[in-house]
Amino acid sequence: MNEVPLPVIDEIAERRAASRSIARMGSSQELTPAQASERPIIHRSDTARPEVDAFRELRTRLLATSDTNFVTLVAPVSRGSGGSFVARNLAAAFAFDDSKSALLIDCDLRHPSQDTTMRVEASKGGLIDYLEDVNGDIGGMLYDTGVPRLRLLPIGRSRENGVEYFSSFRMRLLIDSLRARYPDRYIFLDSPPVRGGPDARILADLADVVVLVTGYGHDTPAAISQAAASFDPDKFAGVVFNQGV
Repeated sequence: MNEVPLPVIDEIAERRAASRSIARMGSSQELTPAQASERPIIHRSDTARPEVDAFRELRTRLLATSDTNFVTLVAPVSRGSGGSFVARNLAAAFAFDDSKSALLIDCDLRHPSQDTTMRVEASKGGLIDYLEDVNGDIGGMLYDTGVPRLRLLPIGRSRENGVEYFSSFRMRLLIDSLRARYPDRYIFLDSPPVRGGPDARILADLADVVVLVTGYGHDTPAAISQAAASFDPDKFAGVVFNQGV
């Protein structure tokens, strides 16, 4: 009989315990279908819906790229492409799985929208507040969204320039710690547009996967190609043509 090394047993036990914790990570008050539509965010129902199936298919394709949890940058080509809509709903699709949790981080300093859209009262601050306060507690800034197993880290204080924040050691350490806390937690960075600033390219350094978003008929093929060329080909997962919000 072959014995399993103790470190392996410990790792398996930790993963099982984390999975049980994730399964219990519900919501203080789960959104009703009407409330989810107001946000707008996908929700599970007995009726087949094309938009839900589309995000589930995207989830399946991303999961096929890795055997471990990963950080996904969702970057719109330009303002109005619908990057925040895709980031929010892709995170929700991952949270549909009872064995997984998702964390959505709003990284759009100039035009943050996730807390307003999700109607989350970010009373304890958000990402920028944490990065500026060395004694900040990130736990209090991960807000319940009303979607089971989906938490939101809003931007907090808005700033004109995010280069120094996103390239800081504290930002990298934060992403690493948030990812490591649960082995089945998937992190989604809602990025500013690729066109018009360097933030998206800097955030890509923190991500394992990059998803580019273009509004259907919104961006020219040349603009899409130029935006895609901004990222490491090994990280680039593809382009989502968005017809949502």
